[in-house]
Amino acid sequence: MQVNMHSGGQRVVITGAGSGLGRELALRYAKAGARLALADVQEKGLAETQTMVEAAGAAAFVQRCDVRDFSQLAALAQTCIERMDGIDVLINNAGVSSGGYFWDLSLEDWEWQISVNLMGVVKGCKAFIPHMLGQGAGRIINIASMAALMQAPGMSNYNVAKAGVVALSESLLAELTPLGIKVHVVCPSFFQTNLLDSFRGPDQASKEQIAKLLENSPISAADVAEIIFSRSQAGDFMILPHERGAQAWELKKANPQVIYDEMVHLAGKQLGQSSI
Repeated sequence: MQVNMHSGGQRVVITGAGSGLGRELALRYAKAGARLALADVQEKGLAETQTMVEAAGAAAFVQRCDVRDFSQLAALAQTCIERMDGIDVLINNAGVSSGGYFWDLSLEDWEWQISVNLMGVVKGCKAFIPHMLGQGAGRIINIASMAALMQAPGMSNYNVAKAGVVALSESLLAELTPLGIKVHVVCPSFFQTNLLDSFRGPDQASKEQIAKLLENSPISAADVAEIIFSRSQAGDFMILPHERGAQAWELKKANPQVIYDEMVHLAGKQLGQSSI
């Protein structure tokens, strides 16, 4: 059934909406009365998110979209124009996880990570910004990671991809703000989600370490979604949902050598427990 989506609240598109943070963001915007365009490569999860969003009283449509493929993102943008007459909020959330020390990561591991976590965001922005420029208004929320700011050992390709998302967002902030388009970047630490479903890397120990961090997180994906919603509405550019992450970032800005030394110490401990 085609739902009438030509009138109502904010028009919001979310990539990676089939699970985890993307799903919780969809539910949070649904609570606010948004009209939602939900995209993911996992169609089963996408359908489940749509059901949940519509049960919350919001209008939504779904479209399978692989963010590595610009033509699919362009098609999604065109569907948003046809179904919702435009787009108010773009949330580039789709992402994958990986781990392993640099010497163990293949070039294919690097290309896969960059193609999804960095170029997926670049292509999402490329597909939707022209429509926002035509409107003279819009909001872009790019999901990065604390890995973009702290660069822990054993995940160099992930660190680099997410750091690129921060640099892209900073560039877009400068270029788009004068044109009426707001830009935000989110750098969460580990939180309770299904990120490891997409894990790729040569090091099983890294996956187990990340799993432990996810399990022990003090906040959930729903908590992170609430923080993103409220702080983006308040106008914050860099959104750091985790208090300890925010503290670490302040420390790094004040005395970066302290963080560098800590990362070297952490790598030494890890390497002392494994063979190179």
